Amino acid sequence: MKVIRLREGRERSLLRRHPWIFDSAVAKGGADPGETVRVEALDGRFLAWAAFSPASRMRARAWSFDEADRIDAGFFAARCRAAIALRARLAVASDGVRLVHGESDGLPGLIVDRYGDTLVAQFLSAGAERWKPVLADALLQATGLQRLYERSDASSRGLEGLPETTGWLRGEGATEITLQEHGWRFGIDIATGHKTGFYLDQRDSRARFADWVRRLGARQVLNCYCYTGGFTVAALAGGAAHVTSIDSSGPALERARANVALNGFDAARTEFVDADVNVSLRRFGEAGRQFDAIVLDPPKLAPTVAHAERAARAYKDINRLALKLLAPGGLLFTYSCSGGIPGDLFHKIVASAGTDAGVDGYIAERLGAAPDHPMTLAFPEGEYLKGLVIVRK
Repeated sequence: MKVIRLREGRERSLLRRHPWIFDSAVAKGGADPGETVRVEALDGRFLAWAAFSPASRMRARAWSFDEADRIDAGFFAARCRAAIALRARLAVASDGVRLVHGESDGLPGLIVDRYGDTLVAQFLSAGAERWKPVLADALLQATGLQRLYERSDASSRGLEGLPETTGWLRGEGATEITLQEHGWRFGIDIATGHKTGFYLDQRDSRARFADWVRRLGARQVLNCYCYTGGFTVAALAGGAAHVTSIDSSGPALERARANVALNGFDAARTEFVDADVNVSLRRFGEAGRQFDAIVLDPPKLAPTVAHAERAARAYKDINRLALKLLAPGGLLFTYSCSGGIPGDLFHKIVASAGTDAGVDGYIAERLGAAPDHPMTLAFPEGEYLKGLVIVRK
């Protein structure tokens, strides 16, 4: 077994059971990509078993902090079973479920979603890549399914020195799937959709938005960065008279239109705009338009803390523009999915946007990812999605 030894004082995070080991913490030692290494403090004390990644600044990710563990097929089968058993205890109102959520489930670099009878997996670290066949078999055995599609095409693979790869790992068949959620239906394509095909983390937020639209009697709704229309369908289900949906992806908008039709809503109640959100918000303001409810769910603007300052300006700008378009008593659902923007900073950004817009509002709720995307005590970075529900004064 190969060993890496840490610099003096750099063992503290591992003693708190945090799984990340950065290159600057390593005093000596190395291994092949994804190979399991014994991690020791400078004095030789055992700290963890980890997967080594020579190409990444995150030089190793801990599999286990128990010296008695053996990192083998049995270990991964047990981890997969435990993650899937947790989801069985959650009240998930959908047949689309996040089964494995990386570090939070003790499987760094592995993301697995279930869509009906199909699993979709992302192997995003050198360790997950090295154990890919074993993990694929363990997942299918634990679920009793036969189809597993790989979507290892995230940019983070490049940081691990890994090429992007997609396709069927186990089984075969159509990649078009109809997802059930809260009594709604969404058509997705696991081969081409964002991430694994759909944003399952916003499942509960979509239901909350429908409830709020219904409660406030919101008539005119604006859905920014609408992607394939999840919040659009939710608004229509909540009784909105008209929903304007904006995205810069033509194929996503076509899918959103199809999802509106799939749920039996009149297309006349919708407008789909293929445009930049910032430009559209400014034009709506110049035209004097107002909305009773607005959703701001932008893509990740700050993947790390290093990007936070630039992202903060972008978040502030879109929130300022949206708040100015919001009718008195109106509703804003605003989000950040950026790991580099903590919740308290996001609150300050939106508050500053309100000041610049001359608008105040009540924070009625704080939202996060659905519970099948868990955060653990030892890994607060698992809390990447932050949302505020604001009712304008």
